Amino acid sequence: MFIDEAIIRIKAGDGGNGCMAFRREKFVPRGGPSGGDGGRGGDIILESSERHNTLVHFRFNPEYKGERGRHGEGSNCTGRDGESVVLKVPVGTIVYDKETGERVHDFSQPDERVVVAHGGRGGRGNQHFATSTHQAPREHEQGFPGEEKVLRLELKLLADVGLVGYPNVGKSTLVSRISAAKPKIADYPFTTLQPNLGVVSIGEMPHEDSYVVADIPGLIEGAHTGTGLGIQFLRHIERTRVLAHMIDVSDASGRPDPIADFKVIMDELKSFGAGLEKKPMIIVASKMDVANPEKVAKLRKHAKKLKLELYEISAVTGQGVSELKYALGKRVKEIRAGAYAQEHPPIRKKAVSSRKAKKKAEGVKRISKQAAFRKRQSR
Repeated sequence: MFIDEAIIRIKAGDGGNGCMAFRREKFVPRGGPSGGDGGRGGDIILESSERHNTLVHFRFNPEYKGERGRHGEGSNCTGRDGESVVLKVPVGTIVYDKETGERVHDFSQPDERVVVAHGGRGGRGNQHFATSTHQAPREHEQGFPGEEKVLRLELKLLADVGLVGYPNVGKSTLVSRISAAKPKIADYPFTTLQPNLGVVSIGEMPHEDSYVVADIPGLIEGAHTGTGLGIQFLRHIERTRVLAHMIDVSDASGRPDPIADFKVIMDELKSFGAGLEKKPMIIVASKMDVANPEKVAKLRKHAKKLKLELYEISAVTGQGVSELKYALGKRVKEIRAGAYAQEHPPIRKKAVSSRKAKKKAEGVKRISKQAAFRKRQSR
């Protein structure tokens, strides 16, 4: 079960109470106060782990509490500190405070540890209240309470390349061809119900390189309003470096215009509101083994107009898959090194007539006929 959101309630341990005691020992009259301090309460710690890839373990156990510190004892003995609770989260988890909405931490690296709730301090024993004029104090402190919070955990998978497109355009098949991942593949829409990750290796040892590909469930028109599976899974490609926009150029989809398909998906990416439509992109024409030549020609012309690379592949026969795999790897490598700049088509400015330009330069203002008539009447 893939769970990418969870709400948990955490309570750090309370501090132990300070002790009120007096030293009672043979041949030692007036031993004085000897109450020890209480122990500190246990913290709640979140730690990122590569062994976890979902938040499902928080769904069925949403409450966690740290151990309370032991109370202080006589003979100036300090109580034992409470045990801290360490919760494992997948890499890519973002922690929010549910009540304030503040982002607590973003786990982008493995083995990161963050204390999200601090345990309470132990109370002081009566030994701390002794003075020259108050030599037998009976005051002592209670332990301080630990922090209590409600946290919202949100998982965003870490991938270099995100595959987007309509359902059934061949995203899962492509992932199974270029990586060792085995996603579910079938001939009906919405086969993929959760994101799948695959590690792609390119090159030969010792110069082998790799990158991670994310297969996102298909989008359809109106996904941002909840149609289909919605756009809830698009958060998993917010961190991707490159988007591979896959478009079905066969007649099996039942959609006649590949340009319209491209625009619909781009509108859905824009509606998500995280700047996904501005990410570096490669267009992939899929199912070339049964392609419609007219659709392919339209897509080539549109890609050239947008100055985007177009790769024509067939994941079934293997046509163009190797070229696409190496092209994605090259693009990821360039972006990692900061040597890639996205080209955008030039914006055409509306031409201004010479007459309008002359009036603008002379500072001439245009007014309506009614305003001109009222101006003449006032003279």
